[in-house]
Formats: sequence, structure tokens, C-alpha cells
Amino acid sequence: MKLSAICMLFAFLGMPLVLLAKVKVEKNIGYGASSNDVRRQLNIYHKTKIDTAQDVVVFIHGGSWSTGKKDIYWWLGRNFARKGVVTVTINYGLAPDNQYGEMATDCAMAVKWVTNHISDYGGNPRRIFVMGHSAGAHLAELINADPQYFKSVGIANPIMGVILNDPFGLDMHEYLTNAEKDSGYFNFLRTFTENAATWTKGSPLNYVDNIRNPQLIFYGQKTYPSIKIQSERLNKVLLEREVPTEMYVIKNKMHVGMITQMIFGCNVLYDYTLSFMKRNKI
Repeated sequence: MKLSAICMLFAFLGMPLVLLAKVKVEKNIGYGASSNDVRRQLNIYHKTKIDTAQDVVVFIHGGSWSTGKKDIYWWLGRNFARKGVVTVTINYGLAPDNQYGEMATDCAMAVKWVTNHISDYGGNPRRIFVMGHSAGAHLAELINADPQYFKSVGIANPIMGVILNDPFGLDMHEYLTNAEKDSGYFNFLRTFTENAATWTKGSPLNYVDNIRNPQLIFYGQKTYPSIKIQSERLNKVLLEREVPTEMYVIKNKMHVGMITQMIFGCNVLYDYTLSFMKRNKI
């Protein structure tokens, strides 16, 4: 049986496998000031019986900083949980009601909540990895690299490692300076304003000197040119600074496909991610 057919079989058998693996889901937990604030809630996927505290992944969804929600990625949470990783998917404030700084603060607040509470769900608070796709990867690296965000929520950076899946906006100044002035461009201005200085402040690549923890970077062979260029730059700079970093170019994948391929639990990105986590110990 071909690998693709095996993956399809597992997808159709997903619910029985969840039951066998005894994965439990905790939904709509508030991490902000109000437990009823839908945009400041998270879901947790974890096994019900474990012998030792498990690694933790906090996933930040993409959607051009203006769309998306945690519940779309239930399959990511379940797949990781079945593989022995406590997984947290989060909501955060979106444009136009929020700009990137408020979004990053939300993400830092969510990670703080995880640090304080994940042991209640079998997770190891000393082994928190933050993963994001697209705009979510931008926010993951921004809170990791720019110290103001964890400082604003009153904790030291607790991130063990960062996993970037087709990261968009690592250098927003470069992108917004050179990008075609189309509908997408003007949509991004709702998040980053028309002020070029703000574009610079919101670009994780401008804080790369602060990065010390291990990085895992994926991008698709057929993704947007800016993602390829900026992912390669981040990887190169980190290697020059002797920061542990790994990068994989995934053949034949476009931007959205880089995350939707992980619907299937046998996808190779899980193998890369689990190996990365195991190699990077406390």
C-alpha cells in the first residue's frame, strides 16, 4: 500500500485511534482576564494516563493576522497527543481590532498560562516548544526574539525551542517595502499600520541577536518567494551565531499545504518535529 493510501486510511480511522490512545480534549480555557473572551482561549490535547511529564507544543495558527481560530487545528492537537506531546492550540486577537503587538502580547500571555498550568494535564513546563504556521510563525518567533512581550506579562522567556512552519513576515519591513500593492498588502497594513518604523519593530529578524534557543524551520518548495528568502536568511544568521538550527525544504508544497499535510499523523513533519524535540534537552 502506498504511503498516501496509508495516510488516508489513518484519517478515516482517526476517531477510533483517538479512543484507543485515550486522548482527552479540554476546550475553551481562558488565559486572559476574562474566561469568556473567545479570542483569549485555548484548547489542550493530552493523554489521560502517562508515566512521566510530556513535552509540550503551543501552536499559534496563521491566517494573515486577520482570520483563523484554534479549533480548526483539532487534528494537529490529536496527532501530537497520540505521539506523546501535550498540545495547546490558542486563539489571539485579530485585525482590524488588534495590531501585531497586541497579538504578540496575547500569545505571550497564553504561553505564561501554559507554563503555570500545563503540569495539571501531564505536560512538562520546562519543555515548552512554540510552533506556528504563516502569520502564527511570525508571532511565535516575535515573542521568542523580542523580550518585551514576556516581560510585559511578567515572566522570563520559557520557550525551549521554536518550530516555524512556512513562516510569513519574518521581515515585514522588507516585505511591505517591496510587495505589490494589492488587497493582501492593504490587509496587512491593518496589522502593521502604514508606518515603516512599525514594520521594522514588528520584524523578528531584527531581534535575531536575542535568539539562543534551538530553531526548526520548514518551508515549502512552492511557497511564496518572501518566505523562502527570509527563512533562509534566518537559518543562515543563526548558524553564523552558532545557535542550534535545522531547516527542511518540503518538496512540492505550497503555503497552505505546508500545514494541511499535517492532518495525516504519518506526515514527515511530525517525525522531524519529534526528533528535534528529543535532541534538545534541558
